[in-house]
Amino acid sequence: MTIRNWFAAASMALALAACGDNAIEGGIDNARLVNAAQDPANWISYGRDYAEQRFSPLDQINAENVGELGLAWFADMDTSRGQEATPLVMDGRLYTTTAWSKVKAYDAKTGAVLWEYDPEVPGETGVKACCDVVNRGLAAWGDRLFLGTLDGRLIALDRETGEEIWSEVTVDQSKAYTITGAPRVIDGKVLIGNGGAEYGVRGYVSAYDAEDGDMLWRFYTVPGAPDEADEESEAMAAARETWNGEFWELGGGGTVWDAMAYDPDLDLLYIGVGNGSPWNQSYRSPGGGDNLYLSSIVALRPETGDYVWHYQTTPGETWDFTATQHIMLADMEIDGRTRQVLMQAPKNGFFYVIDRATGELISANNYVPMNWATGVDMETGRPIEVPAARYGETGIPFVSTPGAGGAHNWHPMAFHPGEGLVYIPAIEAGFPYVPEADWEPDTARGFNVGVDMAAGALPADEAIREASVAGTKGALIAWDPVTQTERWRVQYPGPWNGGVLATGGGLVFQGTAGGQFKAFAAGDGSELWSFPAQTGVVAPAVTYTVDGEQYVAVMAGWGGIWALAPGGILNETSGPVPNISRLLVFKLGASGELPPAPPLQRRPIDPPPFRGSEEQLASGNYAYGRYCGQCHGDAAIGSTVLPDLRRSAVLDNGDTWMQIVHDGALGFNGMAGFSDSLSADEVEAIRQYVIFRANQDKELGGLGLQGS
Repeated sequence: MTIRNWFAAASMALALAACGDNAIEGGIDNARLVNAAQDPANWISYGRDYAEQRFSPLDQINAENVGELGLAWFADMDTSRGQEATPLVMDGRLYTTTAWSKVKAYDAKTGAVLWEYDPEVPGETGVKACCDVVNRGLAAWGDRLFLGTLDGRLIALDRETGEEIWSEVTVDQSKAYTITGAPRVIDGKVLIGNGGAEYGVRGYVSAYDAEDGDMLWRFYTVPGAPDEADEESEAMAAARETWNGEFWELGGGGTVWDAMAYDPDLDLLYIGVGNGSPWNQSYRSPGGGDNLYLSSIVALRPETGDYVWHYQTTPGETWDFTATQHIMLADMEIDGRTRQVLMQAPKNGFFYVIDRATGELISANNYVPMNWATGVDMETGRPIEVPAARYGETGIPFVSTPGAGGAHNWHPMAFHPGEGLVYIPAIEAGFPYVPEADWEPDTARGFNVGVDMAAGALPADEAIREASVAGTKGALIAWDPVTQTERWRVQYPGPWNGGVLATGGGLVFQGTAGGQFKAFAAGDGSELWSFPAQTGVVAPAVTYTVDGEQYVAVMAGWGGIWALAPGGILNETSGPVPNISRLLVFKLGASGELPPAPPLQRRPIDPPPFRGSEEQLASGNYAYGRYCGQCHGDAAIGSTVLPDLRRSAVLDNGDTWMQIVHDGALGFNGMAGFSDSLSADEVEAIRQYVIFRANQDKELGGLGLQGS
């Protein structure tokens, strides 16, 4: 079936389904999940259906009338952190997760709160999360919802009441594992992965029985210690041959923290595997090797977890080039025949079209400018690397484009079958990989990447910062997967723009880092509508109908790694982006309004004089980069989401600073103590470094990009 024939069939299915608006009698079963694409009234799975295309054939809201779209209702969240969830909609009810793994249920038409659930994740868990305390959503099966929590639990909730039915710990909670991704369900098996590769863990994906929470199988993505070799499958034994050194001591990485898709006809589950631990391969696997199954798409049998095939996007990865980005499935005509394909635009900057039955590479091309590789060898499927890119081998720093943030991060793409286009929320940004001499791991609290994060932070020099801002961009790219070419793009002044929704109304919806929620024409990218959301919108939208009316819903709330780390510098072209966490719901003809945006109140930069030594400054710079920067900003330039330490009221009080940073006095709200990793002298050195940086920026008038 060609793309356009598929689109015609989907439109017919829409017409047939219209008579059963929101009619879900009983629970969600295998038939409903397999046929979710033919149920446009509801949104019952993370990517809407198993193919994860994020395309809805609904067309009541369309290119001709989208200008009449207005705010139907909104709901304020009680967590002022990044909001990344995809809501589910069933029976006229909307279910969403929020930061800190909370769950809320609403009447999808009116916004009335039906119930709320708080798993009470310990605040100390926040320091285990590399990239904010976010959660991306739920899964549904029977009359239950399933939630992965930041502290590694998988929880089943009653969909009607929100009451907890069962809870299972899926990770070793003594290690820095987290869960931020949405579960998936296949035939009563709840699938969940985890994160934590930056801190030194071993990745895997697990299946649990939806009825009672019993674990059914587990697939590890990298080998374990040598004493486990006798019990390994053939697939894991083969992977072990691609590693060197005592890699198991450092965890190995390969966490399955986001992407999954499922083909019910082939009965194949596809998972995306993350980066190595540490990033720097010269420490992780001395002497090289492909390090399977890092940065790979792996096909498994969902019944058993057995390996079927894999495709590795970045062999021997050493740049944090994960393959955990959105995986989507489609049937399309290529070279005169219909192919069952899998598509992915991972961090490394190449767009891949792969035969999803066999894992054969069909085509690949870069969708953003890059300098770490010159292309993909179509015979081997391997990237053609630039030798200088392997900084761990050369010992020489390398500024790579794309960088560790990726050319595309977790934000979901969308596929419009009628246009034959994939819409990619792309990032154009580099990263300086500075190999760290004599690096030592720290699995207690440390950022275990084998790269000098302090040296890689943007410098204090204002002119260099401004040049970095100018060279860091974002875009919504409409990509033709058949010709592997760009059809059109919407350019943004900065990265970290939202996930994407495509609809049968000829529309593409996307939120922006600058605080807008927009609708574009699917065919040419012309902007048709925009709504001021008052905060950065990074989550993807969904659409559904209730009583014959179409709605569009999106979670709004600035956050995630870019907002916390480089975002204090790089997203300030039009002023600081605040976090105002809300659920926004729109329909035609609605006239709702948000309350006036509160003023962004920030303490002035007014530090005590710097009285530290050069030795303290050097020590504090290094320790800040490794332990603090991922939450409190590069070069101590904080975001609006977490405290900007240059503005801290306790900078001039060494005892209070010690109680917070070393002893964990504020652990209840996410600021755990670092006594397991940092001595009192090192904590004081960090304070002196922040004082030094604050004085630098005070002399610049508070920092030209952000103001005081």
